[in-house]
Amino acid sequence: MEIAIMFIIKSALVIYGISIVIVLFRTIIGPTTADRVIAFDAMGAILVSTVGILSIVYDTFSYLEASLIIAILAFLSTVGISRFIEGGRVFESKRDR
Repeated sequence: MEIAIMFIIKSALVIYGISIVIVLFRTIIGPTTADRVIAFDAMGAILVSTVGILSIVYDTFSYLEASLIIAILAFLSTVGISRFIEGGRVFESKRDR
């Protein structure tokens, strides 16, 4: 049973590695900026999943904190880039100067 679980975990890491290469290609060659933003967000999700698998492999909970930080940073960067694409500003200032 242990051998089957390790095979599945190693297969998942290989699949995540292949998918990160594909998403990296889409991030660099994406035809539009929106495609690049979506690919960047997908890269964050893949990294969170990879860190979760590595947490299982090394039998530790300390990697889960890193995966939360990666998820938060990926979300905030996606929102910031999307707002910049939409209107050219990330933060709105309501004050008239």
